[in-house]
Amino acid sequence: MNWLYKTDRFLGLNAEFSQAQWVYFGIPMDFTASFQPGSRFGPARVREASYGIETYSLAQDRDLEDLLVADAGDIELPFGNVEESLHRIEETAKAVLDQGRRFFALGGEHLVTLPLIRSAVSRFPDLAVIHFDAHADLRDQYLGERLSHATVLRRVSEHLRPMHLYQFGIRSATRDEVAYARNATHFYPHQVLTPLKRCLDELKGRPVYVTIDIDVIDPAFMPGTGTPEPGGISSAEALEAVRLFSELNVVSMDLVETMPAYDISQRSAVLAAKLVREALLAICR
Repeated sequence: MNWLYKTDRFLGLNAEFSQAQWVYFGIPMDFTASFQPGSRFGPARVREASYGIETYSLAQDRDLEDLLVADAGDIELPFGNVEESLHRIEETAKAVLDQGRRFFALGGEHLVTLPLIRSAVSRFPDLAVIHFDAHADLRDQYLGERLSHATVLRRVSEHLRPMHLYQFGIRSATRDEVAYARNATHFYPHQVLTPLKRCLDELKGRPVYVTIDIDVIDPAFMPGTGTPEPGGISSAEALEAVRLFSELNVVSMDLVETMPAYDISQRSAVLAAKLVREALLAICR
């Protein structure tokens, strides 16, 4: 926890760290962005945007102020140093889990998910991972690099037991990625809500980690992201999907790739904040 520094608090996350059951923190990293950088500003902008929504969810009849969630701030990262940054992220997440707490992390680029899941697997060896994304992120290497936001789920799959990765909403991939996915993951391209509902029974009772790349949502609703991909799901479907996590044992979660600078309307940051709210209300039980 040595690298966390305090920032503005996400709306309604008022618990003291000593009392918290869940810990929220930001990861301002976008060192391997391949198209549009800027997700390192996501944690700050989403916190700011959270003050434009309510703490209360009409859909769930629950309120963030009733949860024991502490906003611990952001992880301080050495700019451009990928290996050291991943180390700090993993050690921070591991410290939270070792204290019997769970975490919700806000990126930042998708590569930050790798150390987060490594920390979760060390505590929950039978971990299953739910992945929402426009992109498969299953390349073995990208431009000669094995650590990239384009390779992150391939690296994640190497830390999981066989067929413990569930991918939803994918609509962009290489031929090799699709071949790998069809042999090594539960692969549900283009759709999220319908296949997720079908998978709930087999996931119930298991430790589950959720990673959401916000570009799973169509850029008509979510223009503020680094690699927008047309043909995605609606914001309403995304919100409905995260509410289903209330039926699962979600042990930790992240939301990544929000880039509000590419959206002058700020609707992207507000949507990200609402996804955080709905997800926390669903998983913090």
